[in-house]
Amino acid sequence: MEYNTIYNLEVSNLTKTYDTFTLDHISFSLPAGSIMGFIGENGAGKTTTIKGILGLIQKKEGTVRLFGKEYAKATECELKEQLGIVFDECRFSEMLSAAQVGKIMASIYKNWDSRLYSHYLDSFSLSEKKRIKEYSRGMKMKLSIAAALSHHPRLLLLDEPTSGLDPVVRTEILDVFLDYIQDEKNSILLSSHITGDLEKICDYITFIHQGKLVFSNEKDFLMEQYGVLKCGKQDIASLEPSLICGKRTASFGCEVLVNDRAKASALYPKLFIEPASLENIMLYYGKETAL
Repeated sequence: MEYNTIYNLEVSNLTKTYDTFTLDHISFSLPAGSIMGFIGENGAGKTTTIKGILGLIQKKEGTVRLFGKEYAKATECELKEQLGIVFDECRFSEMLSAAQVGKIMASIYKNWDSRLYSHYLDSFSLSEKKRIKEYSRGMKMKLSIAAALSHHPRLLLLDEPTSGLDPVVRTEILDVFLDYIQDEKNSILLSSHITGDLEKICDYITFIHQGKLVFSNEKDFLMEQYGVLKCGKQDIASLEPSLICGKRTASFGCEVLVNDRAKASALYPKLFIEPASLENIMLYYGKETAL
């Protein structure tokens, strides 16, 4: 990590235990002015982590620091003023209009900016008078994002905000996210299964698998590091075990996720190795699948 880097979010050893699942000592840091993609299979613990960051669950262990301050009862009100939060479903009553949502939010946040809120409503082509129940899913998500951004937060926590939206709406929302971090003071933690979107806009990727941290690193480094090696079944036994993160086997051959593409290329120059996408990493990691 860079010396003197300013972190808007620091999660250290966050742990939560349920009867059938444990979020196991999750640690990562999100620098100011950047977007971090948060990935993992369903049930990996992404939402639990976000709830732990927000203090919505009683954690067993660990600390959360926002803007250099530990998130605790004494600092909760102050720090929540600087957070924008969007979940995968609109949390506003469907009987409200966008204008009524604005009035409610103005009573909650000291820094609520009515002009900025109106700007986002205009940009997203959202009617102030229509009730939310008349909105499409994409419109509801745009409203949630407009509300989250309009009190000038320094950190956005987003849990599947683009799930189920068409590519045009997703692109529109991603452009808003990119614009939001341009001042290099704001940050976004973006949990999503749409790995193509994350590859477009993220600076960092944090991957958790079955409640454990796999990695948290710069996206460009990960895209350079991981690869998919293609080989015959007879070649598997000769591969260096420490390189293998997961594999898929089919009648025509095997695809192996390797954690060091350069090393694998040097060791096996006759085998074809291509860069791994985030989707490859999620699909293959820790798995041995027969197709």
